Amino acid sequence: MRDGDSVPAALHEPNGNRQTAIAEPRSRDRTRQGVAMTNFAGPLRPNRKRAIIAAGILIVIGTVAYFHFKSATNAKTNSGVPPVMINTAAASSGDIGVYVQALGTVTPLNTVSLTARVAGQIAKVEYQEGQHVHVGDPLVEIDPDPFQAAVTQAEGQLARDQAQLELAKINLARDTDLLKKGVISKQEFDTQVATYHQAEGAVKLDQGNLDMARVNLAYCHITSPIDGLVGLRLVDPGNIVQANGTSPLVMITQLQPITVEFNVAEDAVPQIVQAVRSGKILTVDAYDRANTKKLATGTLEAFNSQIDPTTGTLRLRATFKNDDDALFPNQFVNAQLLVDTHKGVTLLPNNAIQRNDNGTFVYLVQPNQTVALKTITVGTNDGNTSEVQDLQPGAVVAADSFNRLSDGAKIAIRPTASETKPASPNK
Repeated sequence: MRDGDSVPAALHEPNGNRQTAIAEPRSRDRTRQGVAMTNFAGPLRPNRKRAIIAAGILIVIGTVAYFHFKSATNAKTNSGVPPVMINTAAASSGDIGVYVQALGTVTPLNTVSLTARVAGQIAKVEYQEGQHVHVGDPLVEIDPDPFQAAVTQAEGQLARDQAQLELAKINLARDTDLLKKGVISKQEFDTQVATYHQAEGAVKLDQGNLDMARVNLAYCHITSPIDGLVGLRLVDPGNIVQANGTSPLVMITQLQPITVEFNVAEDAVPQIVQAVRSGKILTVDAYDRANTKKLATGTLEAFNSQIDPTTGTLRLRATFKNDDDALFPNQFVNAQLLVDTHKGVTLLPNNAIQRNDNGTFVYLVQPNQTVALKTITVGTNDGNTSEVQDLQPGAVVAADSFNRLSDGAKIAIRPTASETKPASPNK
């Protein structure tokens, strides 16, 4: 401290005022510093602008360098991923049918349940279970002896009455001459006429009895009225059966031809009716319950005269030759009715078509051995192949490994069996 300087009041005051005395010089120092900073910033404003611009340029350069480095890193990483092995399918040009599909039931044209028409004892069972029989083939024989005896008795009665008729005829001729000569009276002649007509009636009655006896005898021999398949045996030799009983002796079902009845939605009815009225013969394919194996092909025969209001469907019937017995009565089948054919369209196997929330697509094979996700529109489907749009015939698409594929994925096409087959040693 120099001479002449005043001693700060804080040296002579209590500690409570010391802080105030010390704070004043600091406040003045901040003011001086603030003035100094203000004076420093004023002249450097252009430099600050240039610094900001330079920093922005550095940021842009750094960003570009980062993404370039990241792209190079990803490319290097992707180049190390092995390609996905796939099988392929090719789009082709062709025709495809438009089908109406429905669940159907196989129904026989004829089912016969044969019962006894006369009472008696079963003498023979002349068929084998599951045998194919034809019209007139013997099936069951009821003991014919009682009925043969009835025929013989009726024949005897007829012969006797025929003799009586012949005698009455002779007497009538004689009495006619006697009446003309006046030998007999008119009453005696009328009696002879009545006798003749009575004998004539007896002969007719006897003939009827003989015919009935012969019919009953024929009923003892039960034959097949249709061509068909015999079921399981229902009676055995020695069984006593009653005439017109409720228990059948044998059941026969016609298998060739056979029909399938199925219902189609009312929306499909106009197209079907129009095709039938135009003279087209509509074919119907019958598939098994799983709808994977075709059992037979037939033609539409008829359809009902009205739509069922409770189900909104129309009942149709198709006929099948069924030469190989592929269809069996009461069997459930999937019926596919061909109502139209789209010609010259692009076709693709169904196993190559994929679907997600955005629609239907395929993985189109590119020349650089990658795949591109291609959105397509699918039309008619016949179960194995679909009509597609937005794809040209000849286009090659992935047919499997879809869970490993994505847009732009590298692929390797799996060689076919012919390509992997070793060459013949003679070549």
